[in-house]
Amino acid sequence: MTVTSRPDRTALLAGLRLPVVAAPMFLISGPDLVIAAAASGIVGAFPTPNCRTTAELDTWMGTISDGLASAGAPAAPWAVNLVTHRTNARLADDLRLVAEYRPPVVITALGSPEPVMDTVKGYGGLVLADVASVRLAHKAAGFGVDGLACISAGAGGHTGHLSPFAFVSSVRRFFDGIVVIGGGIGDGWGVAGAVAAGADLVYMGTRFLATAESMAPPEYKRMVVEHGPDDLVVSAGITGTPASWLRPSLIANGLDPEALTAPATRDYDATKSVQGRWKDVWAAGQGLGLIDGIGTVAEVVEELVAEYDAARARFTGLPGIRMPSGS
Repeated sequence: MTVTSRPDRTALLAGLRLPVVAAPMFLISGPDLVIAAAASGIVGAFPTPNCRTTAELDTWMGTISDGLASAGAPAAPWAVNLVTHRTNARLADDLRLVAEYRPPVVITALGSPEPVMDTVKGYGGLVLADVASVRLAHKAAGFGVDGLACISAGAGGHTGHLSPFAFVSSVRRFFDGIVVIGGGIGDGWGVAGAVAAGADLVYMGTRFLATAESMAPPEYKRMVVEHGPDDLVVSAGITGTPASWLRPSLIANGLDPEALTAPATRDYDATKSVQGRWKDVWAAGQGLGLIDGIGTVAEVVEELVAEYDAARARFTGLPGIRMPSGS
């Protein structure tokens, strides 16, 4: 096992080729995607529930740590995503492995970040909290997190309702830590716009879903390539929390997209009822229409970098816009 060195906030941002996080996608993000993302200069992340057992999680984290250590050139940091909701009976076991492997970044979701703070801060890691509202952002900031991942309208999977621009503006009024914005951003132009609006990083999931390193089934990848934002349905009818689903996958599983009803209690265990079979009911975000084919993570990052650079050049070249002295 190789333990990755810990970056502080400045090192995290300065060490990236592009201010992007390959967002942790349920049943999609695995060691291959995480390693390819970090090796390409963006943050690679995966959710721990993608591992069905603690032993499998142990193997994955060892594979990522050793893979990045042997990559040659310095890689960007990697991250794990922990569900801190009370329904996650495996949280204590997952945290034990986090303490052992010391991922540079830990992202909490669907619950308070409080349970992970002592463990992650104890080894010098950074804690980011997924939040879907300004109210939740205030609560997470109160626990002393290093950053907030603001899940906005247009995000795939569990989604938000606020515009990314409104969200980042509101959060910046009270929080000076790392701000990550996610929601419908699928190209380098959108990344540049988010950074200009006040974000430090951009969550990008759907854009990496149809890559060679993704664990998505071939049929899922084809559906992402062949469909656009009008083919999405936002509903709480699968887990009890609003999420963005591909309409064709709902229909294929005998679910009426117009008649989904939320379960009585939130349930994030994908192994239970028919409505919890996430391996068959597929999610995506509004960046859907930007994907023309299946490539590698490295190829996608190259496209994003070119678009990001073009956006920066366009902004500085607009009439009447002057860059501050010394920039």
